[in-house]
Amino acid sequence: MLTAFLLAFIVGGALCVLAQLVVDVGRLQPASTMVLFVSLGALASGLGLYEPLVKVGGAGATVPLPGFGHTLVQGIIVDVSRHGALGLTAAVLFGYLFAVLVDPKG
Repeated sequence: MLTAFLLAFIVGGALCVLAQLVVDVGRLQPASTMVLFVSLGALASGLGLYEPLVKVGGAGATVPLPGFGHTLVQGIIVDVSRHGALGLTAAVLFGYLFAVLVDPKG
């Protein structure tokens, strides 16, 4: 049990150190870093690379931001296997359409 806590601490700490390095060295804003890490977690999950990290690091891999991206992709995979890809296709298509057509004010 102590080993699981230690591995979670190491994996979670390493992910947080990487995010802090991106903010400090890469000069990205914190919000951009958050989006980057969620997206990288989703990409790694889609490629099957994040699940081994979850098996090793447990909560240390699922609680930080890449773990959120991983959880999103795993939910999409389950839903597509049950109901097909029509909803996913529509979400991507309409999301892209609105991103192109609507000019955000801000």
